[in-house]
Amino acid sequence: MSDGYETVKVPARQARMIELAAGDSVDVVNTHGGQVVDTWAFPLDAPDEYMSMEHSRILHYRMTFRPGDALCTDSWRTILTFVEDTSPGIHDTLCPACCEPSYRIFYGHKGYHDNCADNLRAAFARIGRTPPRIPTPWNLFMETVIRDNDVLEDNPSRTAPGQYVRLRAEMDCLFAVSACPQDLIVINGTDGVPRDVALRIRRR
Repeated sequence: MSDGYETVKVPARQARMIELAAGDSVDVVNTHGGQVVDTWAFPLDAPDEYMSMEHSRILHYRMTFRPGDALCTDSWRTILTFVEDTSPGIHDTLCPACCEPSYRIFYGHKGYHDNCADNLRAAFARIGRTPPRIPTPWNLFMETVIRDNDVLEDNPSRTAPGQYVRLRAEMDCLFAVSACPQDLIVINGTDGVPRDVALRIRRR
């Protein structure tokens, strides 16, 4: 523990899961800059419930979220609050987690490729559970934007080293992130190289 908080390193291309109590906060820190971080949350009191991008978008009737916004589950319960953002503020809410089929379908990759969907499954397996499903994550720092009100465009993340998003748990939950292993297109910074990130946790 340092200065009143715990730090958990999330290695490049891997995921980590932590348990948060209501009132705890967590900073998702872009340690080296440019790294996309798939982000999920699951209530402890409802194993089949999950933080939902679809419901959270409709809650605010916007495609993106701003500091002060609540993030809700598929049962419309507030699970996290978006507290602070020191990054450029572009975070994708549309793209599903990369998975083995997506690397084959979109990029023609042959053989296995590390992916965020399997990373989440591995994080659950480490605590002896399976995810209720692989929900669409909140893709922190990912600059997939909508052009001309219709077309999706991928750009390298412009997040600088040390910039972060701060979230507060509004219920006891499992919180998971994956340092996205995408290296076939340039979204993880201008060089497209996946790097580690960190979670900075403050307990209530």
